[in-house]
Amino acid sequence: MEKARPIKVALIGNPNTGKTSLFNQLTGLTQKVGNYPGVTVDKKEGTCKLPNGTAATIIDLPGTYSINPTSIDESIVLKSLLNTDDNNHPDVIVLVADIENLKRNLLLFSQVKDLEIPIVLAINMADQQERKGIFIDLKTLEKELQTEVVLMSARKHEGITEVKEAIERAAQVEKGHPLCSINHKIDADYFKLLKEVSPNHTLYELWLMITQNNYPNQLTEEEKIKLQEFRQDLSKLKRYQHKETIHRYQQINDILKRTYRVDQAKAKNLRGRLDRVFTHKIFGYVIFFGILLLIFQSIFDWSSAPMDFIDGAFASLSDFVKEQMSPGVLTDLITDGIIPGIGGVVIFIPQIAILFLFVAILEETGYMSRVVFLMDKIMRKFGMSGKSVIPLISGTACAIPAVMATRTIAGWKERLITILVTPFTTCSARLPVYAILISLVIPNKKLFGFFSLQGFVLLCLYVLGFATAIISAYLLHKTLKVKNTSFFVAEMPNYKLPSLKNVFFDVLEKTKAFVFGAGKIILAISIVLWFLASNGPSSFDTVEKNIVENTQNNALSADEMQHKIASAKLQNSYIGIMGKAIEPAIKPLGYDWKIGIALISSFAAREVFVGTLATIYSVESGDEDTSTIKERMRAEVNPDTGEKRFNLAVGMSLLIFYAFAMQCMGTLAVVKRETKSWKWPLFQLFGMGALAYVAAFITYTIFS
Repeated sequence: MEKARPIKVALIGNPNTGKTSLFNQLTGLTQKVGNYPGVTVDKKEGTCKLPNGTAATIIDLPGTYSINPTSIDESIVLKSLLNTDDNNHPDVIVLVADIENLKRNLLLFSQVKDLEIPIVLAINMADQQERKGIFIDLKTLEKELQTEVVLMSARKHEGITEVKEAIERAAQVEKGHPLCSINHKIDADYFKLLKEVSPNHTLYELWLMITQNNYPNQLTEEEKIKLQEFRQDLSKLKRYQHKETIHRYQQINDILKRTYRVDQAKAKNLRGRLDRVFTHKIFGYVIFFGILLLIFQSIFDWSSAPMDFIDGAFASLSDFVKEQMSPGVLTDLITDGIIPGIGGVVIFIPQIAILFLFVAILEETGYMSRVVFLMDKIMRKFGMSGKSVIPLISGTACAIPAVMATRTIAGWKERLITILVTPFTTCSARLPVYAILISLVIPNKKLFGFFSLQGFVLLCLYVLGFATAIISAYLLHKTLKVKNTSFFVAEMPNYKLPSLKNVFFDVLEKTKAFVFGAGKIILAISIVLWFLASNGPSSFDTVEKNIVENTQNNALSADEMQHKIASAKLQNSYIGIMGKAIEPAIKPLGYDWKIGIALISSFAAREVFVGTLATIYSVESGDEDTSTIKERMRAEVNPDTGEKRFNLAVGMSLLIFYAFAMQCMGTLAVVKRETKSWKWPLFQLFGMGALAYVAAFITYTIFS
């Protein structure tokens, strides 16, 4: 017997309604993240078992306020619903609404309902109903909306089974019923002609096709031509769209008058009191800075033990593999190339996970939206939209999605400025570089008895990146002559306790993306670097012979002789020749040719810096005892001065260089895609590179 096809269920809703929480409750560990075809927007999909045993594929569509899209994210919702040939076209829609903002949420519901796809209305945060003084006449609401309505709380795992049962029943309905008769309220004759274009589509589908200029693949060429004729008078379309919105809200108001009311006498307005503190013009910034300080203290204090364990484990693994395998090229590749390179990424999983943990908690509680509102007052003075804060804050995770997040900014000038300055924000790829260098050159001391000096330096680097982004934005605002006007509109969600399940999945997903994304690059680069460091031109083959035959080396011990041979081989290898070639340019910054190679390789991805040095130092050591990455870097000596290579001057110079340099090919590619020109990514590459070089030179000079 042929297995039944899984039911395709699309989760739709306004931002901050708990849609992702419901997705996590339904799918658990079965979810996966990809991209929608043709766009770099996350596509979250998972599976769940319905009570009757039927399998369901759950698709979490991007949050949207309506299906009249104003951004790429929102356009995905429209395309998924209009194109019946699309793999993402749902059999059932679950529209997630917030119990406190039902009126606003029902606008989207009424639009989706008119597409006549079977739909379930899931009203979330029902656990807040009594505390907020909200009353809902559920039976009357279901009758008025002609839809099954489920009260639920994704955070408290209440009503999830009822949602699954409602999906089962909706899947048995072949076609839904429209809610609003917009044709009679706007222009009956006009819509009669529109309906005649294609009997295979609902009236509202055809209306969306012409208003959004979006024609699904299943339309014939003749139908497309006829629909395009309706777009000849765009002013009429805009008037009709305005009338449609008014009519929908009138109908929603009528329904809610009979089914929904709020008793303010029973409500407890804790939100207002908290907002007055968190968005205060003085205390708001103090609290935000205090939270940041706590985060960076925790990154160092909590991660030290697991990082030391991972560091030692990879060193022991290299030793173990050397003992178990026969000496040769393959053994050297694995123990000196692959293992140290991967270790240079894995060691930072604790710090990355802690950073994402705090960010996820701040987002879940609703505090991050207050930060956006608070910082908007500053952003406006520097030529950016309040919405620019979202990319700048999300840039602390990764600049690539942060640049894509600028799509929500309406004005081109403000969006361009935000794109150009976002890479200054300290991303998670810089964190491994900062962490290893800070641990090498900054003493592990406490300020005032409880503040970690290392954590404070890390905080200063984050503040430096953000301040540089703001100053750069101001300069660009004064120099870019582009006229535009835009307005800042942000939603302030309710405060709530973070869902442990949501936080877990968020941290897991982002940490996996960092590790596997960086891991692929670092593994490939580690192999290439090992080959370049272990091979060379004809002179490379005679290095060992020349050192052994040199009588001046007779007094050296076996270990000293082995180290000298390995070091000489590295200098005469391909990578040594390349490093020596660029050394004159970087020597004023306090760097040697080995650090130069790490700088070059980290243009692929910043976090490669540590893995590169780990590979180079492993090859150079030439001994059986594979010490940890930190120990190798700490033991590196400057042959000219006899002092440690990574002293305070060199360490601070590198920290400042990485704070400013544009070292991420992925970000450059995304900027090119978003600006549709190579002009701006090249401007970033050379402009930020020059700033990094000059700032690093000044820093090295001062600390020397």
